[in-house]
Amino acid sequence: MGSEAVNQLAPLADLFGEALARLRPRSVAVLGVAGGNGLEHVDSTLTTRVVGVDVNPEYLSATKARFPDLRGLELHCADLERDTLNLEPVALVHAALLFEHAGTGRCLDSAVSLVAVGGHLSVVLQLPSNGHEAVTPTAYTSMTTLADDFALVDPHHLRRQLAQRGLRLTHQARRTLSTGKAFWSGYFERSD
Repeated sequence: MGSEAVNQLAPLADLFGEALARLRPRSVAVLGVAGGNGLEHVDSTLTTRVVGVDVNPEYLSATKARFPDLRGLELHCADLERDTLNLEPVALVHAALLFEHAGTGRCLDSAVSLVAVGGHLSVVLQLPSNGHEAVTPTAYTSMTTLADDFALVDPHHLRRQLAQRGLRLTHQARRTLSTGKAFWSGYFERSD
């Protein structure tokens, strides 16, 4: 994600930072937290509970090692495609490039279940790009396995699915990356 050919780590961290700055949550959950990219943007004087969820226990260990002093950090190992999360809802759930890997079925239901009433779901999706493969080839051959489990998600389709679950779009933006690919980001508010 951070290689020059892919160059997605910094933009993803920035988008998370923007969501934190705009929405100013007291609690946040990052789905697919990996090694904690973006957690440096958490203002611990405002956000007192930070939940990280990932399928890979090694990523959770890396997050714990990178942010040992992050106030209210909780890390949970779960497969969002298969496992049911039983966690107290938060003011902001952030899911960046998650639904492309885990789908919009059970994973989306898990994300929505974590959003407290009056809270938000922040989503980052990769947009289709002419002349670019969905998963950029790199020198790391392990990255090629990601392509088998990666499917772009249409933002319009996601908006309809979230509206059916009681979340309304409050903000959206497009960010073009230095590689020519682009991200769509949207904030959805739960009002019920």
